[in-house]
Amino acid sequence: MSERHGHDEQPGENGPWRLSGVLLPAGEPAELWVADGMIVPGPVAGATSIARGGWIVPGFVDAHCHVGLGHGGAVTMDTAREQAVTDRDGGTLLIRDAGSPVDTHAFDHDPRLPRIIRAGRHIARPKRYIAGYAAEIEPGELVAEVERQARSGDGWVKIVGDWIDRCLGDLAPLWDPDEAAAAIARAHQLGARVTAHCFAEESVAQLVEAGIDGIEHGTGMSEAVIDQMAARGVALVPTMINLATFDRIADAGQAKYPVYAAHMRALGARHRQVLAAAREAGVPIYAGTDAGGTIGHGRISDEIAALATIGSPEFAVGAASWRARSWLGRSGLQYGASADLVVLGADPRSDVNVCANPELIMLRGVPHRR
Repeated sequence: MSERHGHDEQPGENGPWRLSGVLLPAGEPAELWVADGMIVPGPVAGATSIARGGWIVPGFVDAHCHVGLGHGGAVTMDTAREQAVTDRDGGTLLIRDAGSPVDTHAFDHDPRLPRIIRAGRHIARPKRYIAGYAAEIEPGELVAEVERQARSGDGWVKIVGDWIDRCLGDLAPLWDPDEAAAAIARAHQLGARVTAHCFAEESVAQLVEAGIDGIEHGTGMSEAVIDQMAARGVALVPTMINLATFDRIADAGQAKYPVYAAHMRALGARHRQVLAAAREAGVPIYAGTDAGGTIGHGRISDEIAALATIGSPEFAVGAASWRARSWLGRSGLQYGASADLVVLGADPRSDVNVCANPELIMLRGVPHRR
């Protein structure tokens, strides 16, 4: 166990601080010095030792989270702020918001809240996604809507790749493949990456072929699609704690859409096998909880534990920390970086369950204890 110092020993919430422990991913004992919210060379005069003997991890990343989204769509700004604080208190210090009806850019000015990289609002078709969640458009309007969302986001756009088609009674793609390819190309021209919600087989195959940058969920990936994603570096954020609810989703649709319900159960039954195959093939995989809507916030440790069922503990922690930060273009624990970190009481590469109880969470150099 690491040794901690209480708030009564702190000179002020901004430090300066001294932390010592094992730095991950390197796995070597080291000291970190924090001043003015940044990691700096030490020693620093007057620094207070705030953590000794723990495992120091770059702040967790939730790469599929919805701040500002509730069961019925948009929530108030106060509720959105509470969601972000809940995520922070679980150790999530960087969020890739995978679609929200609320513009949370004002949160960028609040140093107490996690950093957020936004994808604008979900893009879907009328009656082809959850009511109140998405910007709903008709076929032929996708390129223009991608332009709008690219300009309102922070370098990402989120489209809904498939959802139940009430006429077919089953999951089906929302977009013509050529229109999707044109929209993805336009996003790239604007400097944005595109990711897509995909449950079933057809949509993920079409969108990977169309040049998409990321896939959310990905339960319908075939071996050929997995190989294509690995070759192209298409990212996968499986949201495993959401996939665990597929049976419940199927039960809700059984009476009206039995084919859809059977399809969802089949996708859920084999999701670990499919995701493990993607990992083994070299598809880059990152942690995302799908918080917002039906999944609660602050559950990044649950997602890390779920990812450890398809790979090693180190793979799972890296998917929620240093590898995810690198993928999103954010720094780790080097000099000049913001002091966004989590201190754990044991080595998470041996037991991911320790991620559920951080001993210290530091965001922008300010300590937050659970």
